[in-house]
Amino acid sequence: MKPSYLEAHEKGVLQKRVDRARAWMRRCTLCPRMCRVNRMEDEKGFCRTGRRAVVASYGPHYGEESPLVGKNGSGTIFFSHCNLFCVFCQNRDISHGGEGIPAEPGQLAAVMLELQERGCHNINLVTPSHVVGQILEALPLAIEGGLALPLVYNTGGYDRVPALRLLDGIVDIYMPDFKFWGPEVAERMCEARDYPRRAREALKEMHRQTGDLQVDSRGLARRGIILRHLVMPNGLAGSADVFRFVAREVSRRTYVNIMDQYRPCGAAAGRSDIGRSISSEEYLEALQMARREGLDRLDERRRTWVLW
Repeated sequence: MKPSYLEAHEKGVLQKRVDRARAWMRRCTLCPRMCRVNRMEDEKGFCRTGRRAVVASYGPHYGEESPLVGKNGSGTIFFSHCNLFCVFCQNRDISHGGEGIPAEPGQLAAVMLELQERGCHNINLVTPSHVVGQILEALPLAIEGGLALPLVYNTGGYDRVPALRLLDGIVDIYMPDFKFWGPEVAERMCEARDYPRRAREALKEMHRQTGDLQVDSRGLARRGIILRHLVMPNGLAGSADVFRFVAREVSRRTYVNIMDQYRPCGAAAGRSDIGRSISSEEYLEALQMARREGLDRLDERRRTWVLW
């Protein structure tokens, strides 16, 4: 299965998407923050990213979901800054602090090609929602250099459907988080009361574009959705509601990674609601919730639990 973007490039569709994204960046509404700043002139809004994407690091990653890792790892590109700034973020230096190097389109394309040369199985774009335009700009240059790996859009889930439609026929694998079901929780955690609605809309659009996860004979992801859900203390993520929505309004064949690695980082330390790691009971209960809804394509990896 060839990556979708190759055909889009051949037909001129990709260049049209690049042009449209650049036009949007002149009054940026690519993400739900709707800052309307002129990023083409290096103005910065909520995400603190102007004309150039900032790359924090890149390389083969072996800690991702099984269908992405394979033998040689997932080719991750970690973008600095974010459009959420969750209070408990475990990558605070990158997302909040903005550590990294601004990259021209050619430099970003070169990173993609280097990851391919190193044998990675995909190009995994981590925290891409605020740099959709910059990714699209780099992609034709990477294709001309020989890029032919699936593109993974590894997002926090706070995406606008119109921006996702720029990626229709471009992105092969969507890997969104679904962080919180409740608007009040989302407001407290990332100042985005509309997060649950945006995540629901985004997930439906991602599934419309790519469908359920498809893997090749080696078990490697080629197309579709991998959904991530982080179990949080005291049921704050609304896991039961998230799984019910996915099963009933997206697909029971959705591949889901129910994650147990929450720990209180940054401003979360000392808080009564999220100031502790989850217990084994909370995690096992989340697994049971998913299975009760008929979700049985669950990522299988070794778990480490903190007992309370």
